[in-house]
Amino acid sequence: MEEAAGSEASFCLQKLTIMDDSKDDYQYEEIPADDEFSLQDDDEDLSKALQTIQEQAEDAQILALQSVLTSEKSVSEIPEAMDDFFCNFLVRLGMSRTLDCFQTEWYELVQRGMFTAKDIGLVPTVYTRNQQLEADNMRLRKDLENYKLAANKAKEAFLKMQKECDFHRMHHKRVVQEKNKLICDIKRLKAHYASYEPVLKELTEKYQTTLRQKMLTSLERDRAVGQVTGLQATLQNLESGCAIQIPVTKAGHDCRRKKGLEGPTQKALQEVKQQKILDAESSSYDPVKDAEKEIGKRYPKDSEFPVDTQVNPYLVHATEYIQPLKSGEYKLSNILKVHDLAVNCLALHPRKDIVVTGSNDHLWKMWALPDGNVIMTGEGHTDWLSGCCFHPSGSQLVTSSGDTTVRIWDCLKLGCILTLEGHAHPVWDCSWHSCGDFVASASMDNTSKIWDVNSERCRYTMCGHKDSVNSIEFLPFSSTVLTSSADKTLSLWDARTGLRVYTFYGHLHSCNHAMFNMKGDTIASCDSSGMMKLWDIRKSVPILSVDAGPHPANQVVFDHSGRIVALASSDGSLKVLQLESGLLSSLRGHGGEVHSVIFDPRDEQLISGGADGTVCLWTRGAAAPCLT
Repeated sequence: MEEAAGSEASFCLQKLTIMDDSKDDYQYEEIPADDEFSLQDDDEDLSKALQTIQEQAEDAQILALQSVLTSEKSVSEIPEAMDDFFCNFLVRLGMSRTLDCFQTEWYELVQRGMFTAKDIGLVPTVYTRNQQLEADNMRLRKDLENYKLAANKAKEAFLKMQKECDFHRMHHKRVVQEKNKLICDIKRLKAHYASYEPVLKELTEKYQTTLRQKMLTSLERDRAVGQVTGLQATLQNLESGCAIQIPVTKAGHDCRRKKGLEGPTQKALQEVKQQKILDAESSSYDPVKDAEKEIGKRYPKDSEFPVDTQVNPYLVHATEYIQPLKSGEYKLSNILKVHDLAVNCLALHPRKDIVVTGSNDHLWKMWALPDGNVIMTGEGHTDWLSGCCFHPSGSQLVTSSGDTTVRIWDCLKLGCILTLEGHAHPVWDCSWHSCGDFVASASMDNTSKIWDVNSERCRYTMCGHKDSVNSIEFLPFSSTVLTSSADKTLSLWDARTGLRVYTFYGHLHSCNHAMFNMKGDTIASCDSSGMMKLWDIRKSVPILSVDAGPHPANQVVFDHSGRIVALASSDGSLKVLQLESGLLSSLRGHGGEVHSVIFDPRDEQLISGGADGTVCLWTRGAAAPCLT
């Protein structure tokens, strides 16, 4: 018993208090459950051990409560008999043979009468108590082992969590240091970039200036070449003694406004005019001729319309164009972000790969194709731009606007040189005459006007439409003018007299645009219901009607072969019609309505402007588009 007590005294439970050894006030974030350093599944043994200990404690409380209840009952406990004590002792020690011998001898002695149960007596209570204490001691040892095992597991888990906490703390500090380093690097790079920004801005300005100077130099060169060619032809004719022949260039007559810079057409017309005046002075008095003479004296700078017998030089090249493209062969090759607001009009330079765009932001911009570099920007209009057109020589530009004015810009002087005022409402469209001395404009005030660029005045106001005049165009190398109106009609006018020649009826909705083909024998028109019509000028009847609706059609154009028609639609697409096959294809690339469309002179590109402020370039067999 003393040895057992000594062995029990060698084991004890020690209560440990785990103190928080963190001395800093840092706020640590919660570690997510799926972190790679979190506890593994086998670490759940600690919780199971703690649960087992708790259950054992509850069982012990239940047994103690039962013992208390049992002790309260008035039941006398009978001590264990001596023979039973020995039998139990031998059974507990596993001495079965000794147990058999003991039982045999014990019952033989009892049968012989050697002694009785009373003589033997009962087992003293001290032995019974010792057995109970021994059983309790064994149970407590098991509990002690379980508690030690749970304590060791708790210690291991605590050490592991402490290491993980230290690791995460160091990792967090490293992340904070890297973050601060990145912030410092970003600030340093921003400061470095800010130091280079003025240089970049200066280089960009120099680049734009260089592009502008390059374009202006090219225009000056073309002008000088034209003048040299004209002088050489004049010298050759003078030497041969023949009449002076007027050279016809590809872009039309090169007429100037300043004194001494008039083109050969106006020089010849002025000479004829002066000769007529001299003849009239020598003739008898005529009131009509005197009135014309007075008008000539009142406006001496008025230009004369060329004789309407010129041959269109483009007719020679019309038969040289290749066969029309198959449906779908135009593909989107590039998207240029040119304006912040909608692009309303487009115009191509007659000789160079340059395009002008007019927008709702009150500006027009000149771009180089196909990269989209800005060459020039025009500021001066106080409202949206609706139309633009190049001078036949390419040195000047005319624009129309919602501010009721028409402005003429000189590309060499980089500014507006003339403002034409006279319309009472916004101007929808404008166009140059092929000689370059006259400009036509169409307005919402139901009228269209013919302007003389040299005398800077309105020569004729063409009245006849009952609603807004939406588009206007000169027949190439002719004095015939084509207009389309919201009164659902198209009209042909004589620009020399300002009188209407013919009216086309057939549209059921407002006509938005109309234009001639290169040969001048067919008109294409479109209306606000998406209907497109082709008209034979000689027969004055529609020859084809195509329904591309229900969305409005904004502009229609012929290619230079006259066998393909492109339509700008408000449904965000371009409609391309093959006249020979009758196939109608749709091209999509804009993010909104398509307001304008035009073919390049070689018919290799189709250019469109939309309400999203972009210009789309469509070419044959192009690659994937990119936004510039």
